[in-house]
Amino acid sequence: AIGVFGIGCYTAFSNNLDCEVAQALHGRAPSVATGIKRVHPNAVVFTIQGDGDMANEGLQEVLHTAARGERVTCVMLNNGVFGETGGHITATTVIGQRTKNTLDGRDGRKDGYPIRVSDLIAQLDGASFVARCTVNTAGNVANARRMIQRAFQHQIDDIGFSFVEILTMCPTGWFIDTAEAPGYLTEHLAATHQLGVVKDTRA
Repeated sequence: AIGVFGIGCYTAFSNNLDCEVAQALHGRAPSVATGIKRVHPNAVVFTIQGDGDMANEGLQEVLHTAARGERVTCVMLNNGVFGETGGHITATTVIGQRTKNTLDGRDGRKDGYPIRVSDLIAQLDGASFVARCTVNTAGNVANARRMIQRAFQHQIDDIGFSFVEILTMCPTGWFIDTAEAPGYLTEHLAATHQLGVVKDTRA
């Protein structure tokens, strides 16, 4: 397995993986993964990116990777916050969500509306598996694991591009107490970015 990490708070997680890891420029992980997969077609190649990295800096990268049906698996950690660069709004921030530059909550008319990345990718013919999950309860963690395994299986079986969006928590960026974060995620983020398998060509 070979992982490709983007730029963000989650990048430190790469040190915990027992596999080869490459570092990509901001937003470019899917393109780097494409190159690695084409050179090493028998490797399991995956990306890890945050919503700011993927949806703001490099949305075109993941969309074109999916459209080509590249046999890679991309994972987006979505908390609606540009955490590493100050805690401001991202393309996925939901209406009403507070960030450091939307202190009164995101206003669609002024700040734009959230992009549902999984729903965009699911429309592309090259995408074979697309799912959205979360990790705010033990049951949801188990479900996320099953979705990730399913995504990898699509790659291993040479079916097409696979994508998993994981809603994650950032209580500091949300201006709430840590204990409130699991409920806030359910009530706000998951209400817009609805959980479940969005597309499975094997279903």
